[in-house]
Amino acid sequence: MMVDKFNESLRAYFEEGEAGEKGLPTVNHMASQLQLSPKYLSDLLKQETGKTALELIHLYMISEAKNLLIGGDRSISEIAYQLGFENPPYFSRLFKKEVGMSPKEYKSHSRN
Repeated sequence: MMVDKFNESLRAYFEEGEAGEKGLPTVNHMASQLQLSPKYLSDLLKQETGKTALELIHLYMISEAKNLLIGGDRSISEIAYQLGFENPPYFSRLFKKEVGMSPKEYKSHSRN
């Protein structure tokens, strides 16, 4: 399934540290990795998952952020930069939109 290839490519992007160097993975980048057009990639993923490529990228990053927030003593800004965000407040807004609480709230909530 395309979603498996997509997630594998995303995982590699983060594990190889590309996010910290190149910033957030874009739909265009992911599509080129999978040798598809961005629109076709999004259409395939939408058929398989009900979500667009961008939504899946955001969900993956939120999942990574949760792991980093729970698993260490890095600041929220450090985590944002590690995930490829140039703007930590944008990271915090996206996180809050997806999770329902800020990264800081999530971090302290997870420790209790």
